[in-house]
Amino acid sequence: MDTANVSTRDSKSNPLRNNSSKEHRSYNNRFSIFDWFYQFNILLQRSLKERKYESFNTLRVFQVVAAALLAGLMWWHSDYKNIQDRLGLLFFISIFWGVFPSFNSVFAFPQERAIFVKERASGMYTLSSYFMARIVGDLPMELLLPTVFLIITYWMGGLKPDLLSFLLTLLVVLGFVLVSQGLGLALGAAIMDAKQASTVAAVTMLAFVLTGGYYVHKVPSCVAWIKYISTTFYSYRLLTRIQYGDGKKIANLLGCNHEGITIDGASCKFLDEDVVGQIGAMGCIGVLFFMFVFYRLVAYLCLRRIKS
Repeated sequence: MDTANVSTRDSKSNPLRNNSSKEHRSYNNRFSIFDWFYQFNILLQRSLKERKYESFNTLRVFQVVAAALLAGLMWWHSDYKNIQDRLGLLFFISIFWGVFPSFNSVFAFPQERAIFVKERASGMYTLSSYFMARIVGDLPMELLLPTVFLIITYWMGGLKPDLLSFLLTLLVVLGFVLVSQGLGLALGAAIMDAKQASTVAAVTMLAFVLTGGYYVHKVPSCVAWIKYISTTFYSYRLLTRIQYGDGKKIANLLGCNHEGITIDGASCKFLDEDVVGQIGAMGCIGVLFFMFVFYRLVAYLCLRRIKS
């Protein structure tokens, strides 16, 4: 009791000691923040050096450029009135940049697992600094090739010939690439086996493509919910809105009446489903942004469960 009273009196009578302890804790907090950024900087530099050769190897660049040239030749200066062909090009862009980045990123964490576990066990860095360095380091690597692809395909395909429409299309494609990459990272981190993760990614992207709204307008009710979690569904609708707005111009070009039928008896229902869509532009953007954050959060939580 006397000792406790003495210590209490000492703490009360010596405010300098209390202040010094508070300053020490504040110093430790500042040091930990600086240490985190130091780890992040080192890991980011390492990631950029390693990913530079992986992302821009000759085979991958050839694959993207060849696909862009082939698409440009297939849809060479497509006519504005040839709506189905134009929608086919937009859906092809959605397919390509949904599958390509997701399949590349699904191998990221499984391939680095051994090194990651070893370095984490030795306490070289925190998980958050490693994860953020990986995410930030992927940005310039993942966004350059889609830009080159779209520059080639957009103008060769004869899409809406104005700079604003091109820039909006580019923003949608780049955002879609990041969402698809996040899906691949989440699957890879959750499964941590390259072959199994790639198989799951293939089945997932197949489901997303089939329910994207181009191949089948009336999706059966038992699988209709898939389109609302499909990344392709939202990107395709954004791309069509950039090119055709709310669909009124197309309706006039096709001669659609109020009953949704053309003069020659053809149905205009696809205007409401492909061009206008069930979800507005801001809704599509909001859902894609949510997916961008959600997939990366899932990947981070899956990495946390890996024991060092």
